Amino acid sequence: MSRTPASLLLRGPLAALAAAAVAAGYVLAVRPRMLHWGASAQETAAPLPGDELVRTPRMQSTRAVTINAPPASVWPWLVQLGAGRGGLYGYDLRGNAAGPGLHSADRILPEFQQLDVGDAVPLVFRRGRDVGIPVRRVEDGSVLGLGGTMDPRTGQIKPSGGAPAGPRVELGWTFVLQPVNGDGTRLLSRTRYDYSPLPVGLILRPVLEPLQFMLERHMLLGIKSRAEGLRR
Repeated sequence: MSRTPASLLLRGPLAALAAAAVAAGYVLAVRPRMLHWGASAQETAAPLPGDELVRTPRMQSTRAVTINAPPASVWPWLVQLGAGRGGLYGYDLRGNAAGPGLHSADRILPEFQQLDVGDAVPLVFRRGRDVGIPVRRVEDGSVLGLGGTMDPRTGQIKPSGGAPAGPRVELGWTFVLQPVNGDGTRLLSRTRYDYSPLPVGLILRPVLEPLQFMLERHMLLGIKSRAEGLRR
């Protein structure tokens, strides 16, 4: 069937309209759910410990889960977080020639129960090249704040204050434990980002936001199942 000149003329505008509708649906419906998964409107708007790590963020997310176990039973899982430690409680990666892989623990590891400001939580564990995020705030049993300055060209994260020349991303990632319902816990995870120059955000947002949503959702649910299982 031959295409009429009118159908050819309409093809471009219709495609543009469909693309605009998809983009609007993502911005108005999908993205807010990703950024605020599990969190109430009050939790999303309220200030949290660790917000000071990135004072003027261009991007922020708040996610949360309720755990049927007291904060004292949840905290050990947070302290041992990291590759080569307790894992990320979500996606596991098999080892290869570059490193031992990423495995999530199903028990409390006594050797990884000490974490202080200035330490680093490894996100990637490879022989000869570890990528970790510095520990910036620790309040035993309630707050674990991570953050620093990342060079997007290398992925390396350093404590804030020694900002690299060129593109950079300031990031803060904080976990907060709040007691609820007598012996339960509300686990909140907040991330805040600032970046320079502005075009960095054009690349950062569409890649980082969905990736972090998948990672954090699995992590929060993984911590929940482990803490509740250990309690039982």
